[in-house]
Amino acid sequence: MNEIRFFALGGLGENGKNMYVVDVDHQYFILDAGIKYPTSELYGVDEIIPDYRMLLKIKDRVKGIFLSHAHEDHISALPHILKEINVPVYATNFTLSVVKENLKDHDLNLDDYKLNVINEDSIIKFGNVKVSFFNTAHSIPESVGIALHTLSGIIVYTSDFTFVQGKDRNYQTNFRKINELADRGVLMLLTESLGSSTNQDTSVFATLNHKINSIFADARGRIIVSLFSSDLQKIQRVIDIAILHKKRIAIIGRKAQRIVDLAIKQGYLNIPAQSLVNLKFIDEKNKNEDEDLVCFVTGDRHEPFYQLRRMCNMTDRLIHINHYDTIILLTAPVPGTEKMAANTLDVLYRSDANVEVISKSLLSSSHASAEEIKMMINLLRPKFVVPTIGEYRHQYGVRLLAESLGYNSEDVILLENGDAFYYQTNQSYIAKNEIKTGEILIDGTAFGDVNEFVMRDREVLSADGVVLLIANISAKQKKIIGHLEVITKGFVYVRESADILEEINKHFLTTINSHFENKYINWNELKTAVRDDIGKYIFQATKRKPIIIPVIVSVEI
Repeated sequence: MNEIRFFALGGLGENGKNMYVVDVDHQYFILDAGIKYPTSELYGVDEIIPDYRMLLKIKDRVKGIFLSHAHEDHISALPHILKEINVPVYATNFTLSVVKENLKDHDLNLDDYKLNVINEDSIIKFGNVKVSFFNTAHSIPESVGIALHTLSGIIVYTSDFTFVQGKDRNYQTNFRKINELADRGVLMLLTESLGSSTNQDTSVFATLNHKINSIFADARGRIIVSLFSSDLQKIQRVIDIAILHKKRIAIIGRKAQRIVDLAIKQGYLNIPAQSLVNLKFIDEKNKNEDEDLVCFVTGDRHEPFYQLRRMCNMTDRLIHINHYDTIILLTAPVPGTEKMAANTLDVLYRSDANVEVISKSLLSSSHASAEEIKMMINLLRPKFVVPTIGEYRHQYGVRLLAESLGYNSEDVILLENGDAFYYQTNQSYIAKNEIKTGEILIDGTAFGDVNEFVMRDREVLSADGVVLLIANISAKQKKIIGHLEVITKGFVYVRESADILEEINKHFLTTINSHFENKYINWNELKTAVRDDIGKYIFQATKRKPIIIPVIVSVEI
């Protein structure tokens, strides 16, 4: 029998940053490596990745990183991780194609990494453990579930899935493979949780198609559709409807264009060549206002909203929205973009265009609903159910679903990031907070240098601004050379606050003179005293706490 340990470096108690680790006899198998997008209070942060640094000590025992599908919350931490932990990566052809583009964006040489293409018939052996795969239905092609076969039983990671079946084989769940896994004995089911409280009505697909068809039929001018670039299944659905209505199609968005180009090249998106057009920049002769034009405004997270606002404000180089246009919004706001989405709607309605906001109830999430999670549990019949991919309320929802199927609550394992679940010879237990976990904030091209103290400073800067206090001092003569200078940014309007700035200058001078009474000037103590004294005065006068930066220069005279 194997000694098995499961823990998460990200993805539990949150939406995104999915990264799970299965330890089988000290062989480590990593399932997905994704990012999470920041909320509005994380000023300047572009993305958040799991703190994977505990793996650095054991990187020689990491057998590989196994990717379930090509969404950013499952693959986009990979470029950062591979820089320090160069281990084999296993993914389907389309997922690996997207990964390669991400690696190129980070200026990584693909030849330096072990990138392996798998499919659902692949079986990879690592001593007494083997890894197999099964196709799942999701909103992006070639999504797979991952199965780790151990002597103690099979550990199945579903990742994101649904059981909604279509004619396209790239979006189908392989029930035969799932049944084969069940027959061999499933020890642990790592199921997604996000949809555990939703009841999916399969008729929404027909309703959505009917709604979009009706909008196309009624439109009298250009049609502009907003979509997330990773939702290739929905993009294909709208493309098919556009073709039926004999429309020409333009894809807008550099990042979106790339993933769409990949999908077209590899046969995952079907757009007739004669229907796909490249728009030219707007000028006196070219307005891109043809009535048979359907423009797909695509991107990740906030990008479709940002593009639409540019189009309304006439600053986009390809499309200027006018009152003849029909706008179809198929992008329900994701966490952190609600405010931008609401502002975008306001701007769109001011344009007098015909705005069609598709109800969120029709925009199926491509996550397993309550009944689909129950069905997966019933199909696989695992000994333990471990909810993954979701906030705690979603994980708890899976526990309720499993209990409704006859599971005991102790067999549904609710974990936080860093908790470890152990299993060996019919004995199991949870070690709370065993693994050090956290978040690494990615700010532009910088990596690992943005911590909680930096974020706190940014929050203060955004609220109360900064006060810069500059003085040149001769330590030998114990006197100020030249004039003291007070510079403020984001604190007060200088022309209307001369009295406050004059008082700051007086306090600055008084504090410096008090330190001249000492035999020697302690520069650190002087800077601290300036920060404290000026800070107290500013709070008493304004009830604000700006960041105070003393710049005190020692001058040799």
